[in-house]
Amino acid sequence: MPGYVIHLSVANRYIEKHPEDIKDYNKFIDGVIYPDGVKDKSTTHYGPKSSKVNLKLFLESNEINDDFNKGYFLHLVTDYLFYNRFLDYFSKDIYNDYDILNKTLEEKYNVKIPEEVKGKVFYKTGETKILNLESVIEFIEKTSEYKLTYIRQRVMENDINWLQLKDLRKS
Repeated sequence: MPGYVIHLSVANRYIEKHPEDIKDYNKFIDGVIYPDGVKDKSTTHYGPKSSKVNLKLFLESNEINDDFNKGYFLHLVTDYLFYNRFLDYFSKDIYNDYDILNKTLEEKYNVKIPEEVKGKVFYKTGETKILNLESVIEFIEKTSEYKLTYIRQRVMENDINWLQLKDLRKS
């Protein structure tokens, strides 16, 4: 899963780019952080694990007509794009990279860490091994461009670009 700060950065940029879509910021952010706040993430990601999110299963069970579900869907879209279009391989080093990038992303995207996840967001210094700041910023910008209604339409029309899952190499 992308770290909380990446998810919250995408959410803040989404609101900036599509202000008409979100009425209640707090409910939207609650939806964004909800899927990773549970013990069994397969249940909240509609797949065997968070890297294998099934957007169609989510949409068959949920409408995206309130801000919580919009945030929830944006979280799943972010995971889908992260694992299927952004990452080339997976390594546990990625968690250290999140900790290194968190402070910079928080400042750049004006991220406020919700109380319920403050104990799960960490900060380190050093060099990243998997991610680099420029590519993560590009990912955040591209992901936040998509309108949720557009993605919903593509998924429900069985567009393979939103349904196909990629197996990541492990290092």
